[in-house]
Amino acid sequence: MEPLPTQDRVLTVPNMLSIIRLALIPVFVYVMLVAHVDGWAVAILVFSGVSDWADGKIARLLPNQSSRLGVLLDPAVDRLYMVTVPIVLALSGIVPWWFVLTLLARDAALAMTLPLLWSRGLSALPVTYIGKAATFALMAGFPVVLLGQWNALWSRVLEACGWAFLIWGMYAYLWAFVLYAVQMTLVLRRVPSIKQRACQPVAPRRRDDG
Repeated sequence: MEPLPTQDRVLTVPNMLSIIRLALIPVFVYVMLVAHVDGWAVAILVFSGVSDWADGKIARLLPNQSSRLGVLLDPAVDRLYMVTVPIVLALSGIVPWWFVLTLLARDAALAMTLPLLWSRGLSALPVTYIGKAATFALMAGFPVVLLGQWNALWSRVLEACGWAFLIWGMYAYLWAFVLYAVQMTLVLRRVPSIKQRACQPVAPRRRDDG
């Protein structure tokens, strides 16, 4: 487990990027379901993916840009995108509901384990590389599949490529959850709960008679 940053700064570049991404979620819903402007929807998804990569990179390279808020805000915005984007695309008839429900069931199962994690005094488990790769594949596949809705040959090629990303990303997403479940099992077995630690008797200090 990596320690949380000790800085309480709010006005950092990564935090501003995360806030912009958060504000663009309702805009994405509007342009897809109300305005039906797919081009702007693609632009929002591309910006979201690039800014998500950029804010993490900046926070790692520049220590004064990391913060406690950023550690919590960035993954929270990612989860919101991973819930909102598939549902909107399903409502638009672009992706099937079984695909969306699979992703949502995985996230719901993960959320159900959080109280157990908190009972051990932990806020999160380390993110695995397969989990990062799965999120990248899904967030890359969604705009590419959206580009595949135009009536042109190049669009059909992009749609096939986008679905390749989405299918691989879905399987990797599920495998990442299996790895998370293994980590969670080890934590429950090896880390006592906060209540158990509070009930443990404190060993008396030895008196130094020297």
